[in-house]
Amino acid sequence: MKIPARTQYGLRLMFQLAKDYPNNRVQLAEIASRENISEKFLSLIMMPLRSAGLVLSIRGAQGGYRLARDPTSITVLNIFEALEGEVLGFDGSETPIDNATEDSRCAAYEVWLRVQHQMSDAMSDVSLQDLLQIHNSKRGINDFII
Repeated sequence: MKIPARTQYGLRLMFQLAKDYPNNRVQLAEIASRENISEKFLSLIMMPLRSAGLVLSIRGAQGGYRLARDPTSITVLNIFEALEGEVLGFDGSETPIDNATEDSRCAAYEVWLRVQHQMSDAMSDVSLQDLLQIHNSKRGINDFII
């Protein structure tokens, strides 16, 4: 499966906001610079993230964006669904092969349903906090939470 650029960049954007949570708000220009992504593209990604309640915008000269919730409560699945909708979006009503028999459609539906559930489960198991811990461990930074 190919992950859309919008979702890849959206996850990077959310990671940057998680790095600064809860104290700081971050401007899109700063995230664009850190991640080498177009600020215009990030602003398009930000809209559905705000609509989904994952991000808050703060107006004013010192404004910017921040996570709406703690990084432990925002999963990769939340971000994916905010930007792309349901994983695979497969409900069985589609007929990828017009001349498929009822038996093969039924079998294929079960396979795609399993894939959909496994992908959803895998993405819901990873929070932004998990990504921060992975990042810190690769950089040799120990995070002792008491």
